[in-house]
Amino acid sequence: MFRKLPQAYASITRFAVFFPLTLGALMLVSAGEAKADFRVCNGTQSLVGGAIGYRTAEGWVTEGWWQIPANSCATLIEGQLGSRYYYLYAEDAGGGGRWAGDINMCVADNEFRIVGVEDCFARGFQRVGFKEYDTGRQGSWMVQLSDAPEAPESQN
Repeated sequence: MFRKLPQAYASITRFAVFFPLTLGALMLVSAGEAKADFRVCNGTQSLVGGAIGYRTAEGWVTEGWWQIPANSCATLIEGQLGSRYYYLYAEDAGGGGRWAGDINMCVADNEFRIVGVEDCFARGFQRVGFKEYDTGRQGSWMVQLSDAPEAPESQN
């Protein structure tokens, strides 16, 4: 009987040592899966180009273009969101429409990162209306684009 007692203690000791290690590893894996970021999901049948605007220590910044294929998502900002307000502009690559708002910011024809939202035309950029998203200071945010973008303005 005394021989079984040390084996029982050995089993308990192994459990006591390995259980916290296993639990810690599981917590790290779970933490890695919970990713915070700003994502845009394209629920349309067309390729969509997206641009984002936000405030930084250097001032207002706009960045683009992210190509978001039909029925997929793209991460525009990776990691924990640091601001409350973010601004999004997106357009259907086939010219079918756009998702816009009334906050004017600068964009360029090709990939860009622009600091400042003033004098877009004088600096060689275009000015478009971005839509404001109040994240309420949440760490992550997702915008879903649907098949009903605004129609493009007529070119009269």
